[in-house]
Amino acid sequence: MSHLCRKRRFSLFTILLLFANSLVTFGQDGPDSEHRDHQMSKSGQMDTPEQNRMDHQNNENESMNHEMDHNMNGAMNMDHGAHQHSMMGMVMNANTDRLPEDCSSISRDYEFTVEAGTEFALPYWDNIFGMSQHEWQVEPCSRVTVVFKNQDQIRHQWMVHGLPRYIYDQGMFHIEAMGGQTLKGTFIVPSDDRTYLVHCDVAQHMEKGMKGQLVVGAGDGDLWSIPGLSSPFENHLRLDLVFMIFVMATSLTLTILLFGRLRSWHGF
Repeated sequence: MSHLCRKRRFSLFTILLLFANSLVTFGQDGPDSEHRDHQMSKSGQMDTPEQNRMDHQNNENESMNHEMDHNMNGAMNMDHGAHQHSMMGMVMNANTDRLPEDCSSISRDYEFTVEAGTEFALPYWDNIFGMSQHEWQVEPCSRVTVVFKNQDQIRHQWMVHGLPRYIYDQGMFHIEAMGGQTLKGTFIVPSDDRTYLVHCDVAQHMEKGMKGQLVVGAGDGDLWSIPGLSSPFENHLRLDLVFMIFVMATSLTLTILLFGRLRSWHGF
């Protein structure tokens, strides 16, 4: 009898334990749990407060990066006074209205289209790069507009040196066009008769043929090594060297002859 009571108490205890466990399971898997599972399925994971703060910061960073990219892209096309920059290249020290001190007005307007590329070096056997023309003639106090077309796939420049520094920074007007691009720039020349150097300042481009001259008024003589216009500087050095050798050889010959004559006169 005692054994049967213990067995019934054990069965009752087991039933109570199973009932309590079912209540706990229902609490975990009830409507609130289903709602959480639904949120997790939508977000893919549980969002803790720390994760929410991190996501908020990431969104702010993305917004800042977008704003910075927008500002940088906008800056690429900004006109900083006389400096105009773009993805196509740049124009430096452009000047359309400020007159040099020795000019009372614009005497004349010019516009030149200048093409740059390897094809223009073909007439000159020792050149690699060239321009469609290598000399430009203008009147004093004239306004000059250059349309610079780069036919190559590397950058080229059309740069003038020696202009008044109180107008042009470093005495320079400068157009730089990236490969395949065309840019346009304007500047005003002074009143003096002068020949200005025009060249591409990219390393070795001038030495390989991209050199010209801007003649204002009567100019002051041709520059060295202008393709099709003046002899290379190296040729003049060679001529000077040959002339020096000739003079030295002649002097040595005359000295030997004179010494021989003196010896014959004095009976040596």
